Amino acid sequence: MMSSAESTEPPKMNPSIEPLSWLLGTWLSEPPGDGIYPTLQPFHYLEEVHITHVGQPMLNFSFNAFHPDTKKPMHRECGFIRLKPDSNKVAFVSAQNTGIVEVEEGEVNGQELCIASHSIARISFAAEPRVEQIMRKFRLNAEGRLEQTVSMATTTQPMTQHLHITYKKVTP
Repeated sequence: MMSSAESTEPPKMNPSIEPLSWLLGTWLSEPPGDGIYPTLQPFHYLEEVHITHVGQPMLNFSFNAFHPDTKKPMHRECGFIRLKPDSNKVAFVSAQNTGIVEVEEGEVNGQELCIASHSIARISFAAEPRVEQIMRKFRLNAEGRLEQTVSMATTTQPMTQHLHITYKKVTP
């Protein structure tokens, strides 16, 4: 096994994930994102996103949200985005600091990725109400900015938009 010090070449991207390559990079929220939900006070947040690859047929991601004034950490999640070979079918696998682990599936069409929860697991002492369904849409807009919209349904609320954020790419 080579150490990272021995290899200065970045890994070659697996060709199977080329349709998702527009997601690669480090992205910072600009302006702050908006959070809304019937059971919450509206809020704003900052977020830093890292989407990378290591040559495997998947992307690696981390989403790290921060309070816009105090800069204290808020929501965090990390995981993988896989593309079913020879198709536009995508799986998004995520572990979150709220105690939720989820698999979302959907499709990539051009520079838009639409996914919805396939399965959601949670730790036994996660906060109520329980999240029952999640839908996300990622889109690269005409200005080259990445937009994400997240909607969710809980045990007490129907499917409702929860988050919307726009990111500016800061590194490829």
